[in-house]
Amino acid sequence: MPQIVSYGEAAQLVRREAERILARTRRREHLPLLEAAGRVLAEPILADRDQPPFARSTRDGFACRAAELERGALRITGLLRAGEPWTRGALNAEEAVEIMTGAAVPPGADCVAMVEHVTVADGQAQLNGQHRPETGENIVPLGAEARRGDAVIPAGRRLGPAEIAAAAACGAASVPVFVRPRVAIVSTGDELVDLAEAPLAHQIRNSNSYSLAVQAAAAGGEPEIFPIVHDDSAETEAAVRRAQSSDLLLLTGGVSMGRFDYVEPALASAGAEFLFTGVRMQPGKPVVFGRLGGQPFFGLPGNPVSTMVTFALFVAPLLMTLGGESDAEPRLRIARLAEGIAVKTGLTRFLPARMQRDGNGTSVRRIPWQGSGDLTAAARANAFVVVPENRDKLDEGEFVSVLEI
Repeated sequence: MPQIVSYGEAAQLVRREAERILARTRRREHLPLLEAAGRVLAEPILADRDQPPFARSTRDGFACRAAELERGALRITGLLRAGEPWTRGALNAEEAVEIMTGAAVPPGADCVAMVEHVTVADGQAQLNGQHRPETGENIVPLGAEARRGDAVIPAGRRLGPAEIAAAAACGAASVPVFVRPRVAIVSTGDELVDLAEAPLAHQIRNSNSYSLAVQAAAAGGEPEIFPIVHDDSAETEAAVRRAQSSDLLLLTGGVSMGRFDYVEPALASAGAEFLFTGVRMQPGKPVVFGRLGGQPFFGLPGNPVSTMVTFALFVAPLLMTLGGESDAEPRLRIARLAEGIAVKTGLTRFLPARMQRDGNGTSVRRIPWQGSGDLTAAARANAFVVVPENRDKLDEGEFVSVLEI
């Protein structure tokens, strides 16, 4: 029975399936730290010591007692560089130590007066009147960032530059990560030919498999492109069977109501459970979602812009969850509309657009297009303006939701 749902309902159904998948045990592996970049952490990284492990100066200047420096000149009794230990006892009230950024603040000092706020003469440091330091100024206390045993990076986080640096600071030479989910990509259609072939006048090259492979890899998957499937019932059923060993099955084309659309019947024949068989949106209305045993699948429209949009909205969050991410969502942001848009109500629309920075922040302007087969417009776009199904227009200057691909 067809289950046509709104965009909001479809997103919720995908989210619920992602939560169900989240409860499963996922495959893990240990990787050297640099090889783990871009992967999802399977266990938290714990601080192996307090961070910082000493009271750290955040400026070049003079470590001293703020109240004493305010009273008058202090005798400079030493120089501390980053990485140099302090071997003397606590500073006396009348002392100051020249200190570099990142160095350990000596005991007895309660501030670091910035070098530009101090005048040095005859071996003494004195305020020059620009600023009066306060207790704790320009010092990060021992353990202020993390205590030993604290989770510095939680499980479920994708490891970017900041996470890799934090793991390195904790001495994590190798880290546990989730195995990348395997994504089977099957494009269907008699009109398709492989990239290396010269298409005849009535044929087109198979672009969807390539865009999906790129999107799948960016979402943390391990894509595998399967051979093109012709519009044939038996061939489509065989393709579904061959791809059932993957963690996620993506089929493109053959999901509309046409006479030669065999994807849904092939999935049904294999025992698929359909969670929805269409979404009130443009582009991407025929998108299909469900599970085949323990394997989630999507039947994506054959038009390339529809394929990219439906992947970004529905497939990417589910795939990121399969890969272990705990808060996977579509990449939606807010931007100011550069010129008005008029549409018909009834469908949530995703219109190709170009976002850019200007003097008033981020603006977005719609790009003219010829429909969901227009790859040239998609290549010029870097986002899609979202028009809710109950709106027939968006006004110039209005702040709107924008989908980034």
